[in-house]
Amino acid sequence: MENDSMITVALGKGRLAKKAMECFERIGISCDEMKEPDTRKLIFENNEKGYRFFLAKSPDVPTYVEYGAADIGIVGEDTILEEGRTVHEVLDLHFGKCRMCIAGPESAESLFNGNSMIKVATKYPRIAKDYFYNKKNRTVEIIKLNGSVELAPIVGLSDLICDIVETGTTLFENGLKIYDTVCPLSARMIVNQVSMKMKRERIDSLIKAWKELEE
Repeated sequence: MENDSMITVALGKGRLAKKAMECFERIGISCDEMKEPDTRKLIFENNEKGYRFFLAKSPDVPTYVEYGAADIGIVGEDTILEEGRTVHEVLDLHFGKCRMCIAGPESAESLFNGNSMIKVATKYPRIAKDYFYNKKNRTVEIIKLNGSVELAPIVGLSDLICDIVETGTTLFENGLKIYDTVCPLSARMIVNQVSMKMKRERIDSLIKAWKELEE
């Protein structure tokens, strides 16, 4: 298949990419060379089906899609919301489910429910700001972290945290409780705006095939 008619898919590295490729296989679009454990390749192709895949860090996937380096991206809703890129979100893939929550120690309950200035540690400053400024109508100090956010209120860096929660076990083990759920999260399929027009038939066909997996 000609390169300009290939569908290029950017996959967020990790569990989402593995699950996504399992789904692609189920609809007949496999890519065996991605399974080679020692491969150093960056781009993987299924020329027969006309698909090209590459792995990227999750925060970069919406950027690749917005600028057209990828027609389609598969990444978590948390990344889509945080990056704020101009893309079409076309499908909830219903895996990688979790939620974005506000949490903190028991002692922070009065701070959460009050009106005083509070400090919130998070890997997701955009999401945290939107929650507190627009939903809670509160001014807060957002502290951006890249590592274990749960540590911040324990050592006194912040009053609360805004972070992804799957089971809540890590919070519980560190003496933290959930005060509110910001939003539910799961893996999503996003599409480049131009690709949505120029390759509409093939993209619609792919979306339909993914939806049929759920039936």
